[in-house]
Amino acid sequence: MKEKNLALISTPYGVLASCVSVLLLLLALPGGGGFWPLLLVACVPFMVSIFRAGRRQAFFFAFFFGTVHFLVQLYWIVFVIGHYGGLPLCFAVPVLLLLCMFLAFYFVIFTLFSRFFVTHFSLFVCLWLIPCTWVAMDYLQSIVFSGFPWMDLGYGLAGVPLLMQSADLFGHYGLTFILVQVNTLFALCLLFGKQLQGRKQMAVTVCLVVISVLSYSTWRWQQLDKDLKQAKFLRIGIVQGNIDQGQKWDPARQGATVRGYLLQSRILMQLKDKPDLLLWPETALSFFPPGHPLTNPISRFLRDEQVMLLTGSPWFESVNTNIEDIQLFNSSLLFDTQGRIVNRTDKSHLVPFGEYVPLKRFLPFIAPLVEGVGNFIPGTIENPPACKNGRIGVLICFESVFPDISRKWVDAGANILVNITNDAWYGRSSAPHQTLAMTRLRAVETRRALVRSANTGFSAFIDPLGRVEEESPLFVSWESTRRAVIRNERTVFVRGGFAFAPGCLLVSFFAFVVCLRRKYRILECADDIIIDK
Repeated sequence: MKEKNLALISTPYGVLASCVSVLLLLLALPGGGGFWPLLLVACVPFMVSIFRAGRRQAFFFAFFFGTVHFLVQLYWIVFVIGHYGGLPLCFAVPVLLLLCMFLAFYFVIFTLFSRFFVTHFSLFVCLWLIPCTWVAMDYLQSIVFSGFPWMDLGYGLAGVPLLMQSADLFGHYGLTFILVQVNTLFALCLLFGKQLQGRKQMAVTVCLVVISVLSYSTWRWQQLDKDLKQAKFLRIGIVQGNIDQGQKWDPARQGATVRGYLLQSRILMQLKDKPDLLLWPETALSFFPPGHPLTNPISRFLRDEQVMLLTGSPWFESVNTNIEDIQLFNSSLLFDTQGRIVNRTDKSHLVPFGEYVPLKRFLPFIAPLVEGVGNFIPGTIENPPACKNGRIGVLICFESVFPDISRKWVDAGANILVNITNDAWYGRSSAPHQTLAMTRLRAVETRRALVRSANTGFSAFIDPLGRVEEESPLFVSWESTRRAVIRNERTVFVRGGFAFAPGCLLVSFFAFVVCLRRKYRILECADDIIIDK
């Protein structure tokens, strides 16, 4: 067993190493320092600690690291559920802590698998299996209990567009794999030093992987940069209303809100390069539009200006005459140039404890978190709304952090993506910076222009290379118009590369089963020797 050659690390040093990794990740990821080169070494102290510790110690270090890491990344949840959800601080803090402790268990599983791999496989094989397992845990985090993926390591490259172009092959998970593989190489070299056979072979292998990815990214950048200059486009105008979350659902404020959006939209229509489509944020219309008197001035404006509008709004449908059977949706509505609603898409991935309450019957104290009169119903992804030559895939709110949703829109025929959201919940925290970074990867994975309208920011125009062409400030009223390119290419990621992360999960599980079988055979042989004696 390789780890027998290592001196066991003490608990204080293991905790310190975990804290160092948490700090390095904070400084490296968007919303913290954003200094991406630290991603190449940020996980090394944590990895060294879990391999140099005893089994129980290692699990404790992993749990501690995961809990503190997510506390640092998700601290803003206390503000969301405390200030807007109505929960007192004595409840809001435990909710955050429980969430972070749950997410930390993915690092415990990662530690369990990785220690088995180092024990039963060559270190060269571990160089591939360890990052494979890290990606597998990220993928599980995105699907278990509806999923809560947040700031995977690959998103740390969002600020350097040239380095993330390979995401159109295997998504942001591919970027995470490479970063973890570099960290794994450094960790194994530190752990085993001169005892590590094939050290040069491992270093050369990782260097070849990195060089190949950088070469592809450079080639793809040059190719697309040239194509984008000749591509067809749709002129889109973003309106950021900056409506205070505390006033957003006040009936007395609805008229002023609509007038404000119309005033900002008129400013855009006076420009020489008028937009073909106006984009207002999620639930910019904080009422049910059909038959509502505030819908009339919107329709008149669209007829007068001959422009289309895509905006967010709540929607309801009656299953029967029983009021308890009304279904609520968080929707986007497309108005044509005659002011008529011609298309509606419903949010397909709802926010747990925000738009519906899991196990509400058993968690009555959580009920205040739901904004509105009841639970929302998820929609489906089909028939992208059309505006001239554009077919629009609509990502509502945090749907932009799920790569599978944008992929499904592109598969359904979308040649442009929009993200309407209400990030007022987050206040002036790191969350708006994080959501923008994750949204940028959706543009690269699908090679679609992505236009983002956020109530309080960041609103942005993002091109298919992941470059932010223009970005709004936070918490100001803002409007702007730009050309968003139309592209119909289906990337490797859309056609099949999205299976990379599930594939990592299968490979990790299979390798773990092989380890268990080897361990079982060793125990059987030991028993046979004892019996023979």
